[in-house]
Amino acid sequence: MNETGPLQRTPEPELMDGEAQARAYAEADFSEPHDQFVTLFGEFFSGLAVDGGVADLGCGTADVTLRFARAFPDCHVDGVDGSTAMLAHARAAVSTAGLDARISLLEGRIPEAVLPAATYPVVISNSLLHHLHRPGVMWATVDRLAEPGAAVFVMDLLRPASEAELERLVTTHAAGEPEILQRDFRASLHAAFTIDEVEAQLRDADLDWLDAVVVSDRHLVVSGQRPG
Repeated sequence: MNETGPLQRTPEPELMDGEAQARAYAEADFSEPHDQFVTLFGEFFSGLAVDGGVADLGCGTADVTLRFARAFPDCHVDGVDGSTAMLAHARAAVSTAGLDARISLLEGRIPEAVLPAATYPVVISNSLLHHLHRPGVMWATVDRLAEPGAAVFVMDLLRPASEAELERLVTTHAAGEPEILQRDFRASLHAAFTIDEVEAQLRDADLDWLDAVVVSDRHLVVSGQRPG
């Protein structure tokens, strides 16, 4: 444990493929951060008509996918995730919500995953970046899928500056959660990137039309509209 210097990144497994883990995520109440995802998208892209295809990278149990589809009822969302267990819960949630006609889910890992469309007018992702051992995979996929004029919105965790700050975040935001979620939240904060690291990733990917900003005590957002 680093007690004096900045908290160093410790990668975690890329996939959440255990049934107990998937069930815990499906049953958890993520309404605060996931509603914030949708609200911030609307603020960052005020006036944008979201009425076409949306690519959702790392859709997990589809909680953000469902909230986004409800907020923008004229869109169709194609969600992709590499976890069979997560997608089983996602498909059940989509069916229960009666949104099978507007949400398509497929199993695959970026960058190899082949989505139904070659490009999209909207590309979103929530909490996938910190899982990737090679973060450039995210930005290469965004670059490939975002059509001219596309809106891109990627929200992820922000690595805290110290172990003490990390524990404060776990206590503040996950104290009442099951142990498996507290453990995963702690691991995810360790695996997350700093804002400086994400900005460096964007420079390396030549995506100068995307900007990274801190939006909460534990989240950052990368967003932008591809030049048309």
